[in-house]
Amino acid sequence: MREVQVRRIYDDPSDDDGIRVLVDRRWPRGVSKARAELDEWCVDVAPSDALRRWYGHAPERFDEFRSRYRQELEEPGRAAALRHLRVMAAHGRLTLLTATKRAELSQAAVLAEILGAG
Repeated sequence: MREVQVRRIYDDPSDDDGIRVLVDRRWPRGVSKARAELDEWCVDVAPSDALRRWYGHAPERFDEFRSRYRQELEEPGRAAALRHLRVMAAHGRLTLLTATKRAELSQAAVLAEILGAG
């Protein structure tokens, strides 16, 4: 099992973060690139704008969002980005960052499920 964790980008970086990757399509408000201390911003793995708008981070839609997002991850560009994240996860702890208020209901949580399973 790989070590993949999810955190908010607004939280202070931690020594145990390992590789820090932002998985949002848009840059988070109020966070400078220096403060973010990112190793990478993986825009291509983020959900489509249409899916993101439909979901609206409504908890009751999370299960359907997860299903639709997993389908999007099969598209060539997103699949390549997911493979890239798998390579990073294979080299140590990977921290997926998101600006979402409830990170456990975000695309980062879905990615962590997928990547943590192997």
